[in-house]
Amino acid sequence: MSDTLRFPLIQMDQQVGDASALPMLPFTLAYQQKSIQVMGLLDTGATVNVLPYNIGIVLGATWEAEAVNLQLTGNLARYPAQPLFLDVLVGSFRPTELVFAWTRAETAPLLLGHVNFFAKFDVCLFRSQGFFELTLR
Repeated sequence: MSDTLRFPLIQMDQQVGDASALPMLPFTLAYQQKSIQVMGLLDTGATVNVLPYNIGIVLGATWEAEAVNLQLTGNLARYPAQPLFLDVLVGSFRPTELVFAWTRAETAPLLLGHVNFFAKFDVCLFRSQGFFELTLR
């Protein structure tokens, strides 16, 4: 198992080129017996990890089964959200559990924020060189 993994920044708009490059992390989410490969934006401005509604459904989560409601802010403030604990597998790292604010917003991005992605992973962004490094704590 590697101590640090390196990932390229992903250009989100080919017409803009490097100016649109973002730290998008490819990883696997697992819940109960289902898993899905996803890409999440490393967002140092996000307080919490955010999971779009449709990804939770694909994983077999049931909205009605959750009893705790969360209040998101910003452009997601008008949508209800609930905590959802998921196993995350990144590259050759051991699986780790993250908590997500699972939102009813269909178009929400998958965000990796301070609670608790940045509590479990250290990130070093080399923007000018076009990559970031990730270390599991």
